Amino acid sequence: MKHIILGAGASAISAARRILKENSEDSIIMISKDEKVYSRCMLHKLISGERSEESINFINDDLLESGRLLWIRGKTIDFLDGKEKKVYEGSREITSGNTILIATGAESIIPPIGQLRSASNVFGLRHLTDARAIIMACEKAQKIAVIGAGLVGLDAVYGILEAGGKKEIHVMEMAPSILAINLDAHAAKAYQDLFEKKGVNFHLSGRVTETICREEGKISGLRLDNGLNIECDMIIVAAGVRPATAFLEAKESASGIELNDRRAVKVNEYMETNIAGIYAAGDAAGLSGIWPNAQKQGDIAAYNMTGTRMEYDDMFAMKNTVNFFGLHSLSLGIINPDEGDEVLIKEDRKNYRKLILREGIPVGIVLQGEIGGSGFWQHIIKNRIPLNNMNMGKKLISPWKQNYASFFGTEANGEYKWVHA
Repeated sequence: MKHIILGAGASAISAARRILKENSEDSIIMISKDEKVYSRCMLHKLISGERSEESINFINDDLLESGRLLWIRGKTIDFLDGKEKKVYEGSREITSGNTILIATGAESIIPPIGQLRSASNVFGLRHLTDARAIIMACEKAQKIAVIGAGLVGLDAVYGILEAGGKKEIHVMEMAPSILAINLDAHAAKAYQDLFEKKGVNFHLSGRVTETICREEGKISGLRLDNGLNIECDMIIVAAGVRPATAFLEAKESASGIELNDRRAVKVNEYMETNIAGIYAAGDAAGLSGIWPNAQKQGDIAAYNMTGTRMEYDDMFAMKNTVNFFGLHSLSLGIINPDEGDEVLIKEDRKNYRKLILREGIPVGIVLQGEIGGSGFWQHIIKNRIPLNNMNMGKKLISPWKQNYASFFGTEANGEYKWVHA
């Protein structure tokens, strides 16, 4: 069989590796806009100068040298014919196959505010080309504005700080705290303090309403909803991403691929779209976009593309781990309690742990400082294992590494059971 993989990210590479392993006679054509394989999580280390482009390649074997895999690089897909399983650049057919995996990832969202979408000194941080452009712009820029204080926005700030040079940096965020998706306000404040000590200015609970242009094609300032004007030489926008699926909407009647209201590809438990033989994974499918889940989705799609029926079991969304200035954090599940939830907190000078219980069942945890045992917590929260009593909960959130032996016994059949405290 001949398989087509669109994209060269985590889910695409995982799928390619699985296909070549499962069927020795199958071949793959991988098509991507990217000309290199790289970890998006490491782009800020490229900005800082800590890593080179070669060192952020996450493939450590000869996968791309396989004679059964042809990688067409630097190619933009403009149209997909779902019925015939053909892909096109403009009106020219690139290739066709027996199956297709859509793993095109996502694109940065640039809000339609003023000249943000047209100015030459506005950048996202999603692709290798974005990181290159930011590095070049930072050589001359002295005043930098960042829209969005999530993980991507702070990655950009951290990379610029680590690169050195005196820069005036302002970060705008609509939420009342930074890293609002990743951490609760208490854990996030620890990072805000560290960034502020490095001279970074935060503007929270506000939004950009207007751009100020003094030079042709460039923005020289941003106006906030509180009336404050922020002068800037360059702007980095980290206000979220959207699935890279525009090519599926072109001539949609011929594409035939169904999208949801977020423009992500609809898939079933086999990662298959509404058209048999066409699959999607990663950000393009709108499922959990974190690295291990994207890899797993690509793997499951590949099994089904090669004839082995296998369902995707959501690995339970682990929030992205956070590490700035040597302070480590990790969160799982729900990070902010609802009314009626029980909250257990344990904190000292080096550690912060918050466990959220709903009717005695752990539904989320925030770990800061010592983050060991995340796999343990992933199992507990995903499988909704109840705590016997509050003393058990207090033991569990102590800031040292836990293991199953500490709190589990085994039945005669080897099944785990809670040991009563």
